[in-house]
Amino acid sequence: MNAEELAIRAQAMAERAMAMALEARAAAGEAMPMIEHGAAAASPFLLLLTIFLLACFVGYHVVWSVTPALHSPLMGVTNAISSVIVVGAMLATGLGESWIAQAFGFLAVTLAAVNIFGGFLVTRRMLAMFQRKG
Repeated sequence: MNAEELAIRAQAMAERAMAMALEARAAAGEAMPMIEHGAAAASPFLLLLTIFLLACFVGYHVVWSVTPALHSPLMGVTNAISSVIVVGAMLATGLGESWIAQAFGFLAVTLAAVNIFGGFLVTRRMLAMFQRKG
């Protein structure tokens, strides 16, 4: 294959790539209103559920990817986050007008308190693993 044939084939490929790029641009232009309509039609519950599921997925991978030496600081951060949850749950309980909001607030306070207590127990046990024996 000589240089002239290579140039002709390269030019043909460039023209095909340009045609495909124009088709992709046109398809993206047609799809954009549908995407915008779909985003506007999503319910707040679906959006919040999606955020919750993504947070669970990311949290699972973060916890299992951390080296054992960093688990204790991670537990400390988790306890700090749980304390913020306790404050929010106490506000929800106190400011809730319906008994359902107060019941869920009480449940959230109870579960966050259990999480904090368990976190301190696990942190204490992990720190004991790093102490010298004897």
